[in-house]
Amino acid sequence: MISQRMYLSIWLGILMGSAGCSSTDKKPEDLAEVRKAAIAAPDPILLDNPLAKRMNNPSTMPTVPPAGAKIGYSQVNITEKVVAMTFDDGPHPTLTPKLLDILKARNIKCTFFVIGRSAKTYPNIIRRMIAEGHEVANHTWTHASLTSRSDAQIRTELQQSEDALVAAANYRPHLIRPPYGAINTRIKQLMFSEFGYSTIMWSVDPQDWRRPGVSVVTSRLVNGAHPGAIMLAHDIHPPTIEAMPAMFDQLLAKGYQFVTVSQLLNMEKANMPVGVVIRPAMAVDDKDPAPLPQ
Repeated sequence: MISQRMYLSIWLGILMGSAGCSSTDKKPEDLAEVRKAAIAAPDPILLDNPLAKRMNNPSTMPTVPPAGAKIGYSQVNITEKVVAMTFDDGPHPTLTPKLLDILKARNIKCTFFVIGRSAKTYPNIIRRMIAEGHEVANHTWTHASLTSRSDAQIRTELQQSEDALVAAANYRPHLIRPPYGAINTRIKQLMFSEFGYSTIMWSVDPQDWRRPGVSVVTSRLVNGAHPGAIMLAHDIHPPTIEAMPAMFDQLLAKGYQFVTVSQLLNMEKANMPVGVVIRPAMAVDDKDPAPLPQ
């Protein structure tokens, strides 16, 4: 079934624009406060959220992205030492809880791109993610390569995965990461126009799926980190989980702050004058080089 709603990310953009229309010139101190608020903004789109309730009225929702709209990200344009750590392919029954313990001990919030059928199998882990302040996003139902699927098959992959999150935690995602990084403009537009999903790629990849070893995963993430980075790893490999404490501690010691993807995107939006269309830091489109398998 085709989803007939647009999500909170769109409405946040509309609200931010209307709230700032009285002045296009932000003072530095005002901008700093806006960006602090962006980091502090909650992420989960729970179905009892007042804005989320408007999803059920498709007549009020745009069905195509406005001209020049940015609906795909692999990093954001900021200067602060703030990054988003993301994990794909979970939840894993034992490794993901271990990771959540690591995050909780450091008060770090991350974004999990989950496989729908795994979310259905382990709904308690999804509920824990949300309860502890993490963001949960769609990674399809079966880890399907979307560029090899028909539009109807893509819709099924996304909808089944989303339905699993609704069943597990009364939660609808508003971000998508295509498995294997396999994406093109047509699919990206479909996911945005029919599901309201922004496409999230990455700028730092330790290639932990190749099992290079704990120290290599740690060093690749630490050395690759940069302001506005969206960092990738997988919470289904034991060496990855083993690498996380040292990676987090080293980047924290370097002055980095970890936020969810949505909070990172809000920081970039808060940095732009009202009415300016944000240009992609790294465009996610047909011309992207094909990432290695994840």
